[in-house]
Amino acid sequence: MSDYQQYFNETHNIARQSTKQFVEKHILPYINQWEEEGGFPRELYEKAGESGLLAVGYPEELGGVAEGDVFMQVAISEELMRSTSGGLVASLGSLHIGLPPVAKWATPAIKNKVVESVLAGKKISALAITEASGGSDVANIQTRAVKEGDYYRVNGSKTFITSGIRADYYTVAVRTGGEGHGGISLLLIEKGMDGFTTGRNLKKMGWRASDTAELFFDDVMVPVENLIGVENAGFFAIMSNFLSERLSLCIMAYMTAQMAYEAALAYVKEREAFGRPIGKFQVIRHKLVDMATEIEIAREYTYRAAAKMDAGETPIKEVSMAKNFATEVSNRATHEAVQIFGGMGFMQESLVERLYRDNRILSIGGGTTEIMKELIAKQIGL
Repeated sequence: MSDYQQYFNETHNIARQSTKQFVEKHILPYINQWEEEGGFPRELYEKAGESGLLAVGYPEELGGVAEGDVFMQVAISEELMRSTSGGLVASLGSLHIGLPPVAKWATPAIKNKVVESVLAGKKISALAITEASGGSDVANIQTRAVKEGDYYRVNGSKTFITSGIRADYYTVAVRTGGEGHGGISLLLIEKGMDGFTTGRNLKKMGWRASDTAELFFDDVMVPVENLIGVENAGFFAIMSNFLSERLSLCIMAYMTAQMAYEAALAYVKEREAFGRPIGKFQVIRHKLVDMATEIEIAREYTYRAAAKMDAGETPIKEVSMAKNFATEVSNRATHEAVQIFGGMGFMQESLVERLYRDNRILSIGGGTTEIMKELIAKQIGL
């Protein structure tokens, strides 16, 4: 990444190197086994916490480091993706979508109870918004919380929740008011509360090392002090959280494409057909040229959107554009990599097969391509 030093300082580079070493020591030797098993050991959270990888972006008084330093998070995320498993990165990083509302808007007592333990890797945080009735239609969530004295009585369900089975703390979107976005609140719900259960570990096309589950709430009594922020103002918190989540998905997309490109580039120099390496055929060379070009553009534009966020701006349009472009690049790069590998690209022992499967969720998670286009349309005045 030496071409991008205008974005990264020496501290960022130290964090990148530390993350690289963590991945090489604690993940890469085991990742194929974890993918096969459909999960990774809980102890990896603690190891990541001890290494400081989970604490970036949170207030120091809550155990965090480098609060607001977007490019520190970019550097770490890029290197974590070198694990070759989007599912592992998603589950290990589920705190980054579950914890920010708690760190920003929860009561001091809840912050002190939750944040530091999650950043240390001793507890796991998850975000629970999506429901079976429609993931992108956040304003239409049906899980309801009715205030009864010092508690909220919660009934409903969630689905496709990353770290859904083994999380300890869940940031849950509930309806506390009327219909639409104005009636939504966020509650911190803890594992073990009466009436709160998790379903099976859902089987997925990709992200196989990720714990993904359904959640069920049957008259769960949640203390009012577990309200995150102001009642009926949860939609704003959810939307502000989406910006960072979507930036993370941009990084996952161009890194998925980068790894697919690198694998294909190495393969075409070794694989021969008709008496010469297949990289000598123009049709193959041009595929790789197109992949390299699009990946460079996707990365650079994501960095520009990240720079706006680092400057304190709220670049909804730019991040939405970056997500759509980066995921399309990843779609094409993983498709072409499998095509270049031929039959071997269809085998699970091949890296590009995993990248191809893991890629498919990136244009869906955090808001679909179609939803991103609607957001962009609004930003440009349509």
